[in-house]
Amino acid sequence: MSGSRALPRLVVVAGPTATGKSDLALALAEETDGEVVNGDALQLYRGMDIGTAKLPVDERRGVPHHLLDVLDVTETATVAAYQRRARAAVEDVLARGRTPILVGGTGLYLQSVVDELEFPATDPVVRRRLEDELEEVGDVALHRRLAALDPPAAARIEPRNGRRVVRALEVIELTGRPFSATMPTRGAFRYDAIWFCVDRDTAELDARIARRVDLMVEQGLLDEVRHLAAHGLRDGVTASRALGYQQMLAVLDGTSTVADAVRDTVAGTRRYVRRQRAWFRRDQRQLWLRAEAPDLVGTVLAAARG
Repeated sequence: MSGSRALPRLVVVAGPTATGKSDLALALAEETDGEVVNGDALQLYRGMDIGTAKLPVDERRGVPHHLLDVLDVTETATVAAYQRRARAAVEDVLARGRTPILVGGTGLYLQSVVDELEFPATDPVVRRRLEDELEEVGDVALHRRLAALDPPAAARIEPRNGRRVVRALEVIELTGRPFSATMPTRGAFRYDAIWFCVDRDTAELDARIARRVDLMVEQGLLDEVRHLAAHGLRDGVTASRALGYQQMLAVLDGTSTVADAVRDTVAGTRRYVRRQRAWFRRDQRQLWLRAEAPDLVGTVLAAARG
């Protein structure tokens, strides 16, 4: 990275799936003596490579990457554990005089690094009971219970986000306080940071998602899922529900075809993109950029150095 000049601050590159965040982060790292810190919940998992569009080592251009491949698929990813590891990585990079570039599309994970968020403890017994209820009655019914107990939290959590609803009910039961009292607020960043959101035209992004899923299948996504299934993927609360993986597990179980799995993965990813956009747009501190803009890297560097 000769000729690069480090920035004494954290750079966040966020945005919806398939917009080109990874390529931008690599280019910024090369220009700023930077290191990438993963902010995608599913890229934490070892072996979940094709279906998460994780950059292979030989495509990382020698740029150090942190918080990739740190969990087994049987482990549950938690934002509290991620927060501790990611902050340690960011602070280590800064202490060595280099530029940390936090990149990903999991909004709460990114925010947990830059904002002063605290996460209440969890109880595996309570969590399991609520997860069993979720399976029995469904996410909409559980969301109605949350709405009765904590209307502000229910208003901010999608009814179909069953895992988040379970967490909210768990916190209410364990603490006796509304979950909304622990939900993120957006104030001053914890670090000297600048946050960019990269997006594309919806029709263009829809087409990119379809091409990406087709490419994942060509690269061997079904075989990747078959291998992970043999190593406990179905037992992983987080990993087994990931887009692409859940659909390919159905293929292995004989309840779906590859064509149907591709269709469902594309549709699910497009819905997820809408949720990502809604989440990021609630934060007025972020600078929005068009991924196809000329000299995107130069624009980001000028803003970051300004």
